[in-house]
Amino acid sequence: MSDEKNTNLPLQGVRVIEFVHMVMGPTCGLVLADLGAEVIKIEPESGDNTRRLMGSGAGYWVTYNRNKKSVAVDLKSESGLALVKKLIASADVVTENFRPGAMEKIGLDYESLKAVKPDLIYCSMKGFLPGPYENRAALDEVVQMMSGLAYMTGPEGRPLRAGASVNDVMGGMFAAIGILSAIIERGRTGKGQLIRSGLYENSVFLVGQHMAQERITGKAVAPMPNRVSAWAVYDVFTAKDDEQVFIGVVSDTQWQQFCEGFGLADLANDSSLALNNQRVKARDRFMPYLREKFATMSKAELMALCEKTGLPFAPIKKPVELFDDEHLLNSGGLTPVTIQNGQKIDIPALPLEMGGRRFGTRLDVPDIGSHTDELAEQAGVAYTGNHGLAGVR
Repeated sequence: MSDEKNTNLPLQGVRVIEFVHMVMGPTCGLVLADLGAEVIKIEPESGDNTRRLMGSGAGYWVTYNRNKKSVAVDLKSESGLALVKKLIASADVVTENFRPGAMEKIGLDYESLKAVKPDLIYCSMKGFLPGPYENRAALDEVVQMMSGLAYMTGPEGRPLRAGASVNDVMGGMFAAIGILSAIIERGRTGKGQLIRSGLYENSVFLVGQHMAQERITGKAVAPMPNRVSAWAVYDVFTAKDDEQVFIGVVSDTQWQQFCEGFGLADLANDSSLALNNQRVKARDRFMPYLREKFATMSKAELMALCEKTGLPFAPIKKPVELFDDEHLLNSGGLTPVTIQNGQKIDIPALPLEMGGRRFGTRLDVPDIGSHTDELAEQAGVAYTGNHGLAGVR
C-alpha cells in the first residue's frame, strides 16, 4: 500500500465527514477518498452494521470503505456530539444516507449546520428526490422494480434485479459528481449548498433509453432477453467445450471482417446480408448455421479468431474469476484490503485513470473507531466513550 501522506492527489486538502451505511453513501465517500480527500466515517461505538452483514451483503464493508478514517462515537452523549460538530466545523463536505428525518433529530441536518457554517457542502442521498415519494423507504431492488429496470432485465413476466447494486453505486457516484461541482462553484461564490441524490431517479436515468425507444418506434419495448437486437450477431455462443463466448458484429465493415476471419465466404457474398438491417431481419436464416459452426470450435479458438479479427467479444466469467484476470492484474485494476478475518484480498480499484495515475489503497479499511483518539486530540475535544470494539473490522 502506498504512503498515507501521498500529496500528489486531486482532492488533497478536502475534508469529508460521512454519516453513511450500506452502499450508496459509502460509494460516494470511496470515490472522494480514492481521489485524495480525507474522509472521516462517523459510526456508532458498536460499529456500522454494514460490517456484520452476511450473504449477498458480506462484501459491502471492505469494498466501499478503504482510504477512510473511523470515528466511533455515541451521538447521544454530550462529548460525542461535541466532537462530531467540531469535526464538521473543520470540514468542506458532509454526506449522509440515513432515513428521512434522522439527521434533523440530532441537529446535524443541512439547515442546522449551514447556520453556523455557510460554506458547508452537504450531500443527502435518499431513495427519492423531493416529491410525492420522498418519505418512502427504498432499496436498490425497490427502485429497480418501480423504474422498469427489473422488467427490462428479466424474461417476460419475470422481473429480475440486476446482478449488482447498480443504483446504490451509481447514486453514490452522482452524489460525488454533485459534490465536486459544488466545490468548484464554492470557489467562485464562497457559498456552500445542499446536494441531493436519489436512488429512484438514478434507476429512471438508466432506463431513459428504453423510454425514448418506445416513443420513437411506437412499439412496446421488450425485456432484454426477448428484445429484437439492433445487430444481427450480438449474442452468446456455446463452444464445443461447453464454454460460452459473447460475440458482437455491430457494423457492415465488421460483418465483412467477421466473415473473412471465420471463413464465411458464402455469407460475405450474399448481397441480401450486406446491410445491418437486412441481417437483423434474416437472423432466423443464418444464426443456426453460425451456432452450429461455433459449436465445433473451442472457447480458446473462438476468442483467438475474434481478437485477430478485431471483433467485440467476451468470455462469460464469474466474479471470482476476476481475481486472476491478466488485464486487471497488470493494469492496476485491483487494490489490496484486509477483510474481517485478517486476510488480505484484492478488490476493484476506482475505474479511472488521471494523468497516467490509478488510485489505490492508501489507508486500509478501518477498524471501529481506529482514528477516534487521534482526531479528538486534533479537534481539542475530550471524548469519553469507549471507542468501539478494537480490532473489529
